[in-house]
Amino acid sequence: MRRLLWLGIGLAVGALVVRAVTKKAQAFTPQGIAAQARDSAAGFAGTVRGFVDDVRDGMAEREAEIHAAFTDGSTLDEDLYPEGRQHR
Repeated sequence: MRRLLWLGIGLAVGALVVRAVTKKAQAFTPQGIAAQARDSAAGFAGTVRGFVDDVRDGMAEREAEIHAAFTDGSTLDEDLYPEGRQHR
């Protein structure tokens, strides 16, 4: 009975090891490498898309500030140069 228990444990551990090794080995096949490259490209594209969205939001916010300053008749240079316009 004891030998059957150890045989079952050995078979279970062996199956888990084979499954893990097969999964790792598949990552180094051409299809696995292509999938990793595709996932990396998709992640990079998402990052660039997020950056472009942030820039657009910043542009819209700045445009609103400029429009508000224009309608109020104030200048935006006061924020940049509190002591007055600086010359180079």
